[in-house]
Amino acid sequence: MYIDLIVLLVLLILVIMFFNRFNSFVFFIAIIDIFLRILAFIKVNIPLKDISNIIDKYLPESIFNIIDKYTTSGELFNTILKWAFVVIMIIFLYYIVKIFWKKKKI
Repeated sequence: MYIDLIVLLVLLILVIMFFNRFNSFVFFIAIIDIFLRILAFIKVNIPLKDISNIIDKYLPESIFNIIDKYTTSGELFNTILKWAFVVIMIIFLYYIVKIFWKKKKI
């Protein structure tokens, strides 16, 4: 089913409509990916089968998994989407380092 893809695209459209800034888009993608990876960690490391089954059934492990699920691996479109994601994560890292250096004390 395309539920995970539809939810991700609707949320992306909402973020783009309401925030109108590229850095909001980048932060949103990073937040979603980190959230999915944390849930994947919880799925593996919490021995409750009910929670693991729900997370496994309804949520992908990362944005890479969403890309692989709906495109053919090794296909040019798949590769382009993965590199676009990597570029977005590099931009996210740049923003985080920039914020870190501006604060100078945490």
